[in-house]
Amino acid sequence: MSNELAVWKEQLHALLHEFQSEAQLTDRKLLVIGCSTSEVAGKRIGTNGTLEVAGMIYEELISLQKETGVQIAFQCCEHINRALVLPRKIAENRGYEEVSVVPVRTAGGAMAAYAYNHIEDAVVVEHIKADAGIDIGDTFIGMHLKQVAVPVRSTIKEVGHAHVTMAKTRPKLIGGLRAVYEKQKDNESCM
Repeated sequence: MSNELAVWKEQLHALLHEFQSEAQLTDRKLLVIGCSTSEVAGKRIGTNGTLEVAGMIYEELISLQKETGVQIAFQCCEHINRALVLPRKIAENRGYEEVSVVPVRTAGGAMAAYAYNHIEDAVVVEHIKADAGIDIGDTFIGMHLKQVAVPVRSTIKEVGHAHVTMAKTRPKLIGGLRAVYEKQKDNESCM
């Protein structure tokens, strides 16, 4: 599997680079990651989770975090209601309520279990509102994104065997016919 892991790592690295150029992640942004390591390895979601694949993905995401400062939350699987793993400090700063559960490979998923065991002072929360998201293996992260989600396209469509979708968010455009969505010169905005 080490040869495959090296290829998958290159795919993920390139994908993250493309995503960052579009999403412009910073230390004020929260990124949600949904990942089926089973799908990456070519198996059906939830059937063959692997900590080896999770470790490779985690390390690439931590590299992105070091480069951009982005805050990261890892979505668990459906068996614990797609709860999320993140550092306690981020959960507290954002007002997220901690829940009592420990993700494991068979209930939470390999990716979330790996993150839980490698994030310093990790906690699990039920809900977040992330600024952007990456879904590796069709794990359905949409419930954890702010409105309005905007798809981000990449030249890379898969990591390993897993289909990848990505999104950033933007503020809602509200108002009617007279609404303006970009800052105007001083005189124009008062007319």
